[in-house]
Amino acid sequence: MPLQGVPEMSLVPLPRLIVEPLVRAALLEDLGLAGDITSASVIPRDHRSTVVMAARQPGVIAGLDAAELAFSLVDPEIVMRRHLQDGDAVKPGDVIATIEGPSRGLLSAERTALNFLGHLSGIATVTAQIAAAIRGTRASVACTRKTTPGLRALEKYAVRAGGGMNHRFALYDAVLIKDNHVAIAGGVTEAIRRARAGVGHMVKIEVEVDTLDQLREAMETGVDAVLLDNMTPDQLREAVAIVAGRAITEASGRVTPITAAAIAASGVDLISVGWLTHSAPVLDIGLDFVEAATATETSPRRIAQCCNLLGPLRLSFDCG
Repeated sequence: MPLQGVPEMSLVPLPRLIVEPLVRAALLEDLGLAGDITSASVIPRDHRSTVVMAARQPGVIAGLDAAELAFSLVDPEIVMRRHLQDGDAVKPGDVIATIEGPSRGLLSAERTALNFLGHLSGIATVTAQIAAAIRGTRASVACTRKTTPGLRALEKYAVRAGGGMNHRFALYDAVLIKDNHVAIAGGVTEAIRRARAGVGHMVKIEVEVDTLDQLREAMETGVDAVLLDNMTPDQLREAVAIVAGRAITEASGRVTPITAAAIAASGVDLISVGWLTHSAPVLDIGLDFVEAATATETSPRRIAQCCNLLGPLRLSFDCG
């Protein structure tokens, strides 16, 4: 089934206030105390370039705001023109954006820009793969808190770009009673009772269960959602029947694009997948120098023509 992300109008971008500090921190890590000494030594100060950002693998794009900020923070004269948007599906060779400006700045920012764009597009891509596998069922794919420290907002945004949903963002915005909470509290019922007494009426309560007996106990006590951990499709089907619409059902454990369809067919509402954010492979995206392109000839078609014609003059910015 072909990959698809979300329509541009359905994807709410993150505020610059959230994205910019993360990009600044990444640039500062790379530029250090002396800046890009290679580009400053090799490239004339007044040299300008046009480069294209193009996909080298099929996937779904996410992270263009972060990439654009990387360039503009290094040099405000750099202009990035987008030909695609976050949530768009790409195939190898598709031109994502054209970037023009001082060559030193382009070279200094390119790795940070590609790091963000490749990582977030990788997350969007694997999310879209799971979403494609369960299309036609009632289930949606959701991420977890298994995110890169400091990058949670961006990574959860990338999941949305790939057609997924976000689970809770942190420990403060919802109650999720897991096996260790149950063990310490002395049982499912007591853990739920304590949680309900300790939070406000606006806070949702979910409990993780490993067995159908625990599930029955949770439903007798009353919760908003149940996390059905590492259950087989047959067990999940029975669990959905026990819940009978009284709570949201969420399945987790051993989810892959291959197993997702059988899990979704059980009738669960959500399938949560930790590896969407902690193990998604980077989507290969290149940044290539296009000397033949002019300011008036930077349409995606013209850029592709220039890349094909340049041959040995086409230089790749893939270096570390």
